[in-house]
Amino acid sequence: MCRALLYLGEPVVLDDLLFQPDSALVKQTYMPKMLHLLNLAGFGMRAWDPSSRHPEVPFSYASDSLPVFDRNLKGLAEKIAAPCVLAHVRGVPYSTRVEIAPHNAHPFQFAGVPLALAHNGDLARFAEMKPLLMAHVKPHFAAQIRGTTDSEWIYALVVSALENPHARPQAGELHEAVAHALRVLREARAKLGIATASPVNLFLADGVQLAAARYCFDFGCYPADPAEFVAGHLNYYSLWYTAGRDYGMHDGEWKMTGGSGNATSVLVASEPLTRDTAAWVEIPEYCMLHASMAGGRPAITIRDLP
Repeated sequence: MCRALLYLGEPVVLDDLLFQPDSALVKQTYMPKMLHLLNLAGFGMRAWDPSSRHPEVPFSYASDSLPVFDRNLKGLAEKIAAPCVLAHVRGVPYSTRVEIAPHNAHPFQFAGVPLALAHNGDLARFAEMKPLLMAHVKPHFAAQIRGTTDSEWIYALVVSALENPHARPQAGELHEAVAHALRVLREARAKLGIATASPVNLFLADGVQLAAARYCFDFGCYPADPAEFVAGHLNYYSLWYTAGRDYGMHDGEWKMTGGSGNATSVLVASEPLTRDTAAWVEIPEYCMLHASMAGGRPAITIRDLP
């Protein structure tokens, strides 16, 4: 399905995340190394730069075209360096009901809300779930839902669970908001008798912190109707992270140096961006990684999700 990445730390040129590495995010649209499904339904990005005008507002980009042919994106990526990035390439199974449009490109971010979210996965029978979810979405957020994706509704559930969605949440509150959204989805599935595998890998950032959740409802349960079967759901969706310093090309390899003990940056991705994967660690299933900067170094925690 989709592929995404998060970065937090020393400013990095976006080209070095999106286009240049062996398995750069844009390359994953047509030749992903894991979960071998194409991601041809659009690209979206948020990049925060504290030296920019209104630094709390990120650079924002969304397109329903193929990013590998997007000259505007390539030009911006070569020019912009940012210390916090959330980027996403969208993949969807073939269906006449799927809408490919810029308003369905991730990440999602409502007006005045610092937190942005991207999603890798899909919720089985989501159209049936929406009436049950509406009671858990604050009205002014429900009014801002523009697209047709389950992902935007997941975002609405998360930000609706925050005590003050217009401020950056603390790590514990963010974890609880994600856990709350998953509980709401689980209860809606139970009421409707939905027990089909539905991946929900989430990527969140607000410019000073990032979080990534690796989750799946009813993994291993598949629909009896072959027309509803999604081959990608046979595997638990991948999610990896690495920490270090001076991310870039070193001795002919894209990597970070120094090891996690001397890290100044953290990079999270659906799959490792680099050919050498020795420094990448897989995030456990049913867990959420959180990272923020403390004294110039990333403070990384991993907590269970119910």
